[in-house]
Amino acid sequence: MTAKDMFSHRVSILTGHYGTGKTEVSVNLALALAAEGEQVMLADLDIVNPYFRSRERRPLLEKAGVRVISSQACSDADVPALPAELLAILENREIRGILDIGGDPVGARVLARFQPKIVQEDYQLIFVLNANRPEVREAESAVAYLRSIEAVTGLTCSGLVNNTHLCGETTPAEIRKGAALAEEVSRQTGIPVLCHTAEQRFLESLSDLREPVFPIAINMKKPWER
Repeated sequence: MTAKDMFSHRVSILTGHYGTGKTEVSVNLALALAAEGEQVMLADLDIVNPYFRSRERRPLLEKAGVRVISSQACSDADVPALPAELLAILENREIRGILDIGGDPVGARVLARFQPKIVQEDYQLIFVLNANRPEVREAESAVAYLRSIEAVTGLTCSGLVNNTHLCGETTPAEIRKGAALAEEVSRQTGIPVLCHTAEQRFLESLSDLREPVFPIAINMKKPWER
């Protein structure tokens, strides 16, 4: 199954608790769509996590043909100045847009003023889950967090992505633990699981999962690993 099949809407907005790896998913999705021949723009709107920013991989993304735009923090405002290019994602329907937004309701607030325009487009708000994040490792707390993001943005979540990992210590068992969490969150909310993510080396051992597995490469490194 291709990235275009798994993420079928024109605009994909990725959110989730900080540390879930949503930026890694965003970068991999942008690269996969570009490799499938799509015109892709990636908007880095994450003001919450200073260490993992998709714009840090601008050379890699631009080499693949992905256009990267990013927010600019303002010292006297609680939300960043959004780049004018963001409108290009919403208005140019030839483009596949990926929006990497902040990992809490404050970070998600950057989209609130664009809500009337976003809901007119073919969009999906995707909630990225990582069962190893203490704040969202239980389905009830994950659902509450998801609903708080919806309330702030005024957007409706329509897809879940299981991105459970332990960095270099990730195993198929960890990914399956995340699959169980995603299944329970899906059961409680009625929101479908779009896919599970895994490095290429794990794909064969996860082939029995009900939902597709989206192959990713680890592009985002901690500052001390660079």
